[in-house]
Amino acid sequence: MTKKKHRKPSNNKISNLTNTILSILKKERNKSFNYKQIAAKLGVNDASSRNQIIKKLAQLKAKEEIIETDRGKFKAVVNTEYHTGIFDAAQRGNGYVICDAFENDIYIASNNVNKALNGDEVELYVYKRRKQGKLEGEITNIIKRAKTEYVGIIQIHEKKNFAFVVVDGNKMKTDIFVPINKTMRAEDGDKVVVTMEDWPEKADSPNGRVIKVLGKAGEHNTEIHSILAEYGLPYEFPQEVEDYANQIDLKIQPEEIAKRRDMRKDLTFTIDPRDAKDFDDALSFTVLDNGLYEIGIHIADVSHYLKEGTVLDDEAYERATSVYLVDRVVPMLPEILSNGACSLRPHEEKYTFSAVFKLNDKAEIKDQWFGRTVTYSDTRFAYEEAQAIIENNIGLSPEDVLNNTNKIDTTIPAEVSLTDKEYQTSVEVAQATLKLDELAKKMRAKRMREGAISFDKVEVKFSLDDKANPIGVHFKTSKDANKLIEEFMLLANKKVSEFVSKMKPARTFVYRVHDQPDESKLASLQGVVARFGHKLNFNSDNVAASLNQLLIDVKGKKEQNLVDTLAIRTMSKAEYTTKNIGHYGLSFGDYSHFTSPIRRYPDVMAHRLLQRYLDGGKSANVEEYEEKCQHSSNRENLATKAERDSIKYMQIKFMQDHQDEEFVGVISGATDWGIYVEIISNKCEGMVRIKDIKGDYFDFDQEQYAVIGRDTKVMYQLGDEVIVKVKQADLVKRHLDFELIGKHEEKTES
Repeated sequence: MTKKKHRKPSNNKISNLTNTILSILKKERNKSFNYKQIAAKLGVNDASSRNQIIKKLAQLKAKEEIIETDRGKFKAVVNTEYHTGIFDAAQRGNGYVICDAFENDIYIASNNVNKALNGDEVELYVYKRRKQGKLEGEITNIIKRAKTEYVGIIQIHEKKNFAFVVVDGNKMKTDIFVPINKTMRAEDGDKVVVTMEDWPEKADSPNGRVIKVLGKAGEHNTEIHSILAEYGLPYEFPQEVEDYANQIDLKIQPEEIAKRRDMRKDLTFTIDPRDAKDFDDALSFTVLDNGLYEIGIHIADVSHYLKEGTVLDDEAYERATSVYLVDRVVPMLPEILSNGACSLRPHEEKYTFSAVFKLNDKAEIKDQWFGRTVTYSDTRFAYEEAQAIIENNIGLSPEDVLNNTNKIDTTIPAEVSLTDKEYQTSVEVAQATLKLDELAKKMRAKRMREGAISFDKVEVKFSLDDKANPIGVHFKTSKDANKLIEEFMLLANKKVSEFVSKMKPARTFVYRVHDQPDESKLASLQGVVARFGHKLNFNSDNVAASLNQLLIDVKGKKEQNLVDTLAIRTMSKAEYTTKNIGHYGLSFGDYSHFTSPIRRYPDVMAHRLLQRYLDGGKSANVEEYEEKCQHSSNRENLATKAERDSIKYMQIKFMQDHQDEEFVGVISGATDWGIYVEIISNKCEGMVRIKDIKGDYFDFDQEQYAVIGRDTKVMYQLGDEVIVKVKQADLVKRHLDFELIGKHEEKTES
């Protein structure tokens, strides 16, 4: 008879058991647990482990850190105040929670993240670190996931019958596990969209399923669609939305004209970018007998076609904005509306919503009118053509126009009769443009005197070939023609907002607001610009005047783009809300978005509300519109991120063809993992990793915005000019890494 083998009892001590038990109980502090349930959560079932848990529960009860709610069942004693906030994940698995209850963000160590992902709304409790006495937190609950859909590259493990999706970006520290039957037959290396379905208690990775295969990683369309998918931005309209839009009656009807102010005989024209496909605003100009000028700002009446409660309106609201990527526009409305019925194309009658003003020669408003109109656009100018008129003072006489037709790109032949109606129109439009420019400059000067901030940041534009490959970079700056249109659009936005805000009793409206800049960010900007020999005067009553002077001082200098960017970052983020706090950057007490309903849903809401109040309607529900405002702000934020990512993608694609060249750049940022360098000639920004800087071991010095060599004391500081080469241009990861050759001065001297 063989002897029975007795299993040797396990004597393994469970590490950190006190904190582990407290963490379990605090995470679900409204529940009670017995030792078996705690053992199950720890994944242990041997007698030794169970005994350790039982003893530890007794000790914690004796210390009154937990209470026994029922026989053998325990609950945490919560003497810590719990808070909520948004988790901001860092690259190394740790992160911070942005929490209104605290002035500074709360640091979360990687072992206290507890499956929170970047952007999640979380609950946390906060405590002081024992050594430093600084606040730290532990995430105890995920209140709301920021997103459940992610974009990444799928790695197929066919033999093991599963796959992992490696999520794009560096904020996600875990892959997503996908069973092979949930991969939608994606091939290894494909870019996919995966939805996270659940995250089991003991699993390192969440479980998910592929919901869309985008294509092979690295291919142009795949990467552009990846950017859109990453932010939940659609690139196609559902068929039912297209079908609905296609059946709308787009004809201009006499019975509808009868309800509107007929302004078809007023001289009307558009000024837009040369490559614009939709024209949502036009200007009309009439000289009145009393010496005043009647100027109409005419906006496409999108709300006439976009009826509330329809699938078309639901889709437009969900999108909330058009998205402008480097190589394409993802419109808010189907093309039949955005480029057709709602586009104020030349020689076509259109339904419009208008703000009409009577101004004198000092650009002072003597009268105003708001309402629905019907207009006829006499001609279309590109900004370049309008600029030529302004720069060359074309328009003082018909002969001026005739002698300068090449400069305004007119299609009218030189031998045409000066009495020809179409030619006479071009003369009138040229003259109107000069007068509008004169008035716009007076309005702009007044805005500046009243504290508006003049951000004229250089915009980077890529020249693309027919396959969307970047073949050149150019910079777009705002000239007089751009500023002319801007001033009259600002005027309409301001006056519509002001009109509604002064109504008695008060009416709900959609405002575009901009809070005052953060003082700590201004102080940080002061430290940066001082390195270039500039200064900000915060002792004066007018910070805006000091900022404007700084922006003037840096114009045309190597640090302009850097300073412009940093100055913009000091500003609060503009947003939509029903709470009117004014617009700091524009120095307006009242401001709304009214002038771009083709591409912005808040403008559609503004049109609807204004018409409602013009008709004598009651105030709209403030809670409903505040929710819509918040949604619109969120969608705008996502669209902005997608637009930036598309620019970054195109910069990397452009630099792939310049890998053997040396470039002069300005250090635009410094961190503990590297320095960022912006190339002066093309504004492409990449990173030099700190471990790759040769000649010494470098440390990051936060106070000096620099990395400094330990032995040599060589310093690479924000604003320094350096020479770099492309080390790696990774389209899939959207990383541009530079190799640092040296300081520009050193290279020049040698």
